[in-house]
Amino acid sequence: MKKVSLISTLSLLFFSTSFLVKAQSENAILGVWYNTEKTAKVEILKKGSAFIGKIVWLKDTNPGGKPAVDKDNPDAKLKTRPLMGLNLLEDLKYDSGMWEDGTIYDPKTGKTYSCQVTLKSKDVLEVKGYIGFSLIGRTVEWTKAKP
Repeated sequence: MKKVSLISTLSLLFFSTSFLVKAQSENAILGVWYNTEKTAKVEILKKGSAFIGKIVWLKDTNPGGKPAVDKDNPDAKLKTRPLMGLNLLEDLKYDSGMWEDGTIYDPKTGKTYSCQVTLKSKDVLEVKGYIGFSLIGRTVEWTKAKP
């Protein structure tokens, strides 16, 4: 009887630990990250079961004396929206160590791409934007911003 109880306790401990590890790794990208050029900080948040990333800091918030706006957006209605607070990452979902099936918006070109994110280390994110297949695309590294 004690053996069955011990096995049950160990099994319960194993399964609860595996759920904790998954939750920790799933949320590992939460926080504030510098883009590759260190001209912006993007805060990655969890919204429901998906992850989003929005601009929370810009190196140059007032280029030409005016607030930075989404001037390269192909939609004329969006050209005047502020870059501060703009969502760059949308709808990323965690699956087996990778955040995928989302999109990334590039304000330099005004284009939106499919996106996947991988945590290279606790301080480095590998962010890949692509069209169609993830094998073809552009990969950049973002670094964790110090609090």
